[in-house]
Amino acid sequence: MAEQKYVSLQQDSGKINGNVEISHQVIEILLGIATNQVEGVYEMRGTISSRIDSLFGRINHGKGVDVSFADNQVSADVYVYLEYGVSIPKVSLEIQKSAIEQLEFMTDLDLSEINVHVVGLIAKKETGDIERVTTDKKE
Repeated sequence: MAEQKYVSLQQDSGKINGNVEISHQVIEILLGIATNQVEGVYEMRGTISSRIDSLFGRINHGKGVDVSFADNQVSADVYVYLEYGVSIPKVSLEIQKSAIEQLEFMTDLDLSEINVHVVGLIAKKETGDIERVTTDKKE
């Protein structure tokens, strides 16, 4: 079965005919922005191409987010690096709350599940350098 690329919104507007479809990439961007705004999140997992893009000033807000649709259900996986010293369960819960609220507010879609994958920690040293502690194979 081919993976669904759009989700259709149901509208009860009466006299207006037409469809509203939202691309999975738009939902990834919404969830990526909502996740990045949570205190304690250092960055999202990216790929080499997204890191190269960031050098040229292009930001991919959907990086580190995988969205899937099944039977009008939206589920997501987010992959994050957290700041060293934060409470992982508390930050993860805030990520889930923020993502659910933003997606519902902006699209009227319900997120059936959101899985938070903490793929590493970022420790800031006194010298200003950062130390990346990760076991992520995609890094």
